[in-house]
Amino acid sequence: MKSEHVVIVGAGIVGAATAIWLRRAGLEVTLLDKGKPGMGASYGNGCILASASVVPVTGPGLIKKGPAYLADPNFPLFMRWSYVPKLIPWLVKYMSHANENDTRRISKGLTTIVGDSLEQHQALTAGTDAAKWVQQSSYSFAYADKAAFEADAFTWQLRREAGFVPELIEGHAVQEVEPILGPQSKLLAVLQNHGFILNPASYVQDLVKLLEDMGGTFVQAEVKDFELSGGQVSAVDTSAGRIHCDKAVVSSGVWSKPLMAKLGLNVPLEAERGYHIVFKDPSQRPNNPMMLAAGKFVATAMDQGLRCAGIVEFGGLSETPSKAPLKLLRRKVQEFFPDLTFASEEEWLGFRPAPTDSLPLIGELNNSGVFTAFGHHHIGLTGGAKTGRLVADMITKNHSNHDMRPFEPMRFAAGK
Repeated sequence: MKSEHVVIVGAGIVGAATAIWLRRAGLEVTLLDKGKPGMGASYGNGCILASASVVPVTGPGLIKKGPAYLADPNFPLFMRWSYVPKLIPWLVKYMSHANENDTRRISKGLTTIVGDSLEQHQALTAGTDAAKWVQQSSYSFAYADKAAFEADAFTWQLRREAGFVPELIEGHAVQEVEPILGPQSKLLAVLQNHGFILNPASYVQDLVKLLEDMGGTFVQAEVKDFELSGGQVSAVDTSAGRIHCDKAVVSSGVWSKPLMAKLGLNVPLEAERGYHIVFKDPSQRPNNPMMLAAGKFVATAMDQGLRCAGIVEFGGLSETPSKAPLKLLRRKVQEFFPDLTFASEEEWLGFRPAPTDSLPLIGELNNSGVFTAFGHHHIGLTGGAKTGRLVADMITKNHSNHDMRPFEPMRFAAGK
């Protein structure tokens, strides 16, 4: 009996993980990407397997605070004002979730995807060459003092409810644990059972090589359309020709939106322009990944140097970076790591897929055989291994005991 053939669109961490789990289940797999694997949003993240990232940006009070954040040159939120008219419909829906009830509901959903991130990446790579990229660590949140930490009480309450309880380190002990930190950081909230990826691009590329070693196929091609017969997907049209299939998975991040439109689903998804800087040959490195709470950026020692990431800008898909976000990130890095020196630096701009309700789309479109696996906002690397496993389980009908209703892609169908 011929096994089912699944075509997966998008060779980032989600697509690669989905492909590997499907191949392990014995299905024929073709993975597609218009570029090199792992070079989109999967490339430019903060490297952290941030299992405690269960709290959306749209927390209670954001509606009141938002204008002040945008006006503050020291706050890491930027807007390309020429893009605002196009952004407004998405922004209205996005901000409608900035209340306690929705924040708790979204947090519960995010916990499903990221709460066991380290274990999921370890399971994905166990016994393979890709395992070398997955590192276990703690994850620290650096604050100015106890009062600053307590000001984040609601966020930490949600993390505790998800099973993440911090150990608090205060005073001079902070610099003993993390000598890279300057004297203004007087409290660390440390979470165990986290991890990081030494090089996300190389990690994804090794996963794709693993897929090929297992008998799967990678094709560099751009997807043009889907062929449906009787409401069921039967082929994917690409720049390299038509590829026949029994099922398809769309996991191409922000580029998934126009593909969904071809299938009749208008997804309210915007590109969040994310920035990072890698400081090469740094004189200091954090001992474990950390979030600088006052600066709203993360710092991770990876194999290319010290990567600092976290600045957010809304302004569409222009490939041209803005100067102000990178300038602020450099200033914040100097402020929190005052003794840091480095040989050179590498800038990056990429596009994170941000749905209006901060929850990824994971599921099947109307029994069409087309499955979605995109929209992970800030948690793509963290949640990628788990998402791939969940989608593979859906396709192979190996039903999990997770409540997948929060991720149902048809929640965005017309009339809902």
